[in-house]
Amino acid sequence: MFAIPEQFASSNKNNAEAILTLSNTAFASVERIAALNLNTARTLLEDSVASVKALMGVKDIQGFISVQSALAQPAVEKAVAYSRSFYEIATQTQEEVSKVVESQFAETNKNVASALDQAAKHAPAGSDVAVAAVKSAIAAANSAYDSMTKAARQVVEITEANVAAATNATVKAVGSASNVTKVKKAA
Repeated sequence: MFAIPEQFASSNKNNAEAILTLSNTAFASVERIAALNLNTARTLLEDSVASVKALMGVKDIQGFISVQSALAQPAVEKAVAYSRSFYEIATQTQEEVSKVVESQFAETNKNVASALDQAAKHAPAGSDVAVAAVKSAIAAANSAYDSMTKAARQVVEITEANVAAATNATVKAVGSASNVTKVKKAA
């Protein structure tokens, strides 16, 4: 028959390796996010202390506005940097997971096609129509999977472009607002 123990053992080994790879990817991602969050929290605490000290030294409203404006730009830039870093980690993790899933899908597809060919060789006469129908269904499923994968990649690319544009616009807007405040103070 077509279902031999070596094929099952090989399939199980491949599945175990894929699960191990996915687990390592997930743990590495969590570790990177935890490090990012820890570093961000440390920086936020240090910046907060420096901000409080700067605000404590303010003598009038004009000084308060000046200090507040000086603190706004770096804070926004750091928030944007954090968002970029987090998004980069998430994107890299998603890419690694996608590679593993696509590889597993291709391997499973190959195994199903091989099993189907073996079954067709041992099938009784007249079953070629059923085998052709199953092959057609598999081809349609593969085509749908490819279309969904391409669409998902396009969505990711569009999202990345939109995030980059929004980030740049935010940084420019805060920079412009800070410059306007400086000009008003000078006048």
